Amino acid sequence: MKISIDSGASGHVINAYSDEHIVVSGSRYNSSLIVLPDQIIVDWPVSTFEQLGADSFAMLAELAPDIVILGTGRVQRFPRPETYKSLIQAHIGLDVMTTSAACRTYNILMSEDRRVAAALILD
Repeated sequence: MKISIDSGASGHVINAYSDEHIVVSGSRYNSSLIVLPDQIIVDWPVSTFEQLGADSFAMLAELAPDIVILGTGRVQRFPRPETYKSLIQAHIGLDVMTTSAACRTYNILMSEDRRVAAALILD
């Protein structure tokens, strides 16, 4: 699905997505990644929901976003609270949804100049 956003937004924008890829600021990615307004992390070592662990969330906490939008693939699945303890301790919000919903939500929050991190799993 192609999406559009106000051109006044500053930062990385998710231009399109499908179950197999995500297009961020004109570049196509075929594996799970983390998107922030000022950076794209393509070496996130999570390719399935089952691979999410405490270290995955600790990496997100180190990025110091206001909120993490976790896209869990085609199906919304919730991680165990003990795995995202680092986000709780850092007072970073976590919202969990499908990856397609996470792409749309990221763009909205980013366009509001929020420091948001989208952790997107492609499955």
